[in-house]
Amino acid sequence: MDLTLPVTRLPGIGESSASRLKKLRIHSIFDLLYHLPFRYEDRSRIVAASSAQAGETVTLIGRLDTVKNAYTRHGKILQKSVFSDASGSLQVIWFNQPFLSRTIRKSSPVALYGKVDFFDRKPALISPEYELINEGNVGSKLIHTARLIPVYPETAGVSSKWLRSKIFRLLSFLDIPEILPFDPGMLKWKEALWSAHFPASYSDVPPARNRLAFDELLLLQLLALLRRDSWRRTPLTHKFRVNNNLLDRFITYLPYTLTSAQLNVVDEIISDLSRPFPANRLLEGDVGSGKTVVAAFAAFIASQNGFRTLFMAPTQILAHQHHQTLVSLFRPFDLKIGLITGSKKIDNRHTSLDIIVGTHALISKSVKLDRVGLVVIDEQHRFGVAQRAALALKGASPHILTMTATPIPRTVALTLYGDLDLSVIDELPPGRIPVKTWVVPDFKRPASYSWIASQLASGQSQLFVVCPFIEESETLTSVRAATVEFDRLKLVFPEFPTGLLHGRLKSGEKEKVMEKFRAGEYRILVTTPVVEVGLDIPAANIMLVEAADRFGLAQLHQLRGRVGRGDIQSYCLLFTDKPTSRLKAMEQYNSGLKLAELDLKLRGPGELYGTAQHGLPDLKVADYGDLELIEKSRNCARNLLPRLGEYPLLRSLLKEDKIALIQPN
Repeated sequence: MDLTLPVTRLPGIGESSASRLKKLRIHSIFDLLYHLPFRYEDRSRIVAASSAQAGETVTLIGRLDTVKNAYTRHGKILQKSVFSDASGSLQVIWFNQPFLSRTIRKSSPVALYGKVDFFDRKPALISPEYELINEGNVGSKLIHTARLIPVYPETAGVSSKWLRSKIFRLLSFLDIPEILPFDPGMLKWKEALWSAHFPASYSDVPPARNRLAFDELLLLQLLALLRRDSWRRTPLTHKFRVNNNLLDRFITYLPYTLTSAQLNVVDEIISDLSRPFPANRLLEGDVGSGKTVVAAFAAFIASQNGFRTLFMAPTQILAHQHHQTLVSLFRPFDLKIGLITGSKKIDNRHTSLDIIVGTHALISKSVKLDRVGLVVIDEQHRFGVAQRAALALKGASPHILTMTATPIPRTVALTLYGDLDLSVIDELPPGRIPVKTWVVPDFKRPASYSWIASQLASGQSQLFVVCPFIEESETLTSVRAATVEFDRLKLVFPEFPTGLLHGRLKSGEKEKVMEKFRAGEYRILVTTPVVEVGLDIPAANIMLVEAADRFGLAQLHQLRGRVGRGDIQSYCLLFTDKPTSRLKAMEQYNSGLKLAELDLKLRGPGELYGTAQHGLPDLKVADYGDLELIEKSRNCARNLLPRLGEYPLLRSLLKEDKIALIQPN
């Protein structure tokens, strides 16, 4: 059977059930197999009816007498029966389940699971779960009782009992061949599926989940390697020549000295641009590490070879900032640099530009560009694969350099970015003063405001205030919203002009607000996490984050990176009513990578990158922190790739459009 087929191909699952299963991200048969229990309930303790004691939760196996409907004095319906086994009998009571009188026949062999209590002053099994037993199959084929019972993530209309029945039947009749063409030294695939869903004991679960996690990681690794292989087969229509004398001249004109880490990455990029296939490199660097100037080297090389560079930013504000930075860097040279955003268009004159900076407008069909030799994408995780592909189509086969300030733990990089060459700028420019960070409990808010006022009064400080939401939330009333905080802080700091920035403002309004803040007309800027990426305001030296516990550590670190860019001491105040050891790590570490690894370990990838879409596949079984298993799956994928065509089952599971397991959130 093709495991990528929709679940509607299975008996008993129609369109209505399939619609409900989609809420659990179950689309295919494979998805159903990988919808694993999140816990198990031990119902294996079978007792005799005569020894069942009030207060105990027990499993009984025997026979039921006729189930009769009865009414209480208040008119409520209940069902009564008598359970019996070789040791004796026990009354059984259900409430408001009249269908049982038709479902359970007299003397039906049955397994019951429930709590013993008193009813009419007599011991009784109250509202038990029941499972009818086929004669001759007692014990061995029970699904819902007398064993470890899988408990699954559920949704309306899809209970664990329903899922148990469907998955048990699927595993029973499905002839599942081994997915791997070799023995990874683990359980066989079908054996692992059985043990993960219906283990005989708790000790069966870890090796089963380990095998399934390995398969999940292997699929991700193979997909990355297939993309890398496909990219490297792309014919390169232009090979760049590197003029070292011009590069040395460019370095001479820079207003600062490059770090050794920056120079190492420049060498890696020069090597990329000299290869016979397009470069596809991910440049990771902490906030303020100088990624933009490294990208400028690549753009300079492209221009010297007669090709233009597209420089794409995630927001218009950041696009303007990159444009200003590049204009400044290339002022001594005869490079023409333009800007295309949703609010600012460039006419036919853009055909003469060497570097074009923009946002998503760069990939619109109306923007016709030729001679594109390099595409630089800032904050890679904010653009989808389709957007990057559309950018790539602007050139026959352009080199691609992706930049991110989002710290990527090694295990995540190995899992997700196997198709990219990875460079890391792991040091900051000399002379940077580390930002002092404090976790501030709510009772210290008044004292903190007094301290902030004194800093602002000195005339050398500006303040960012970051709130999680734009408007107040009906469900999260304690979390401060940007619009409300803006009005409140104008009363708290009446002598200091205050601005408001959030995603609902029009582009022109955002630019005006940022320009006023940059010029010092606003001393305080209240904003949402839109300020998280890339903004450079050297005079801003205080960052205040409201409800800091709602952010991932990597996201908090990026917010902190908005200050500390000048030559005076900067501060980051994390306001929270829940001071935790996790937040205290912000006081201890200035390394974004260290914080990312810590948050990955504590809270997982979704929390690592905050509440915004992070683009990470939501692993169902595997763990991004399991370095040993990740490296094992990576090595296996490399060995398997040349022979992948020999294994159609494995190949079929690599269809990205059919497997929810590997689809990003």
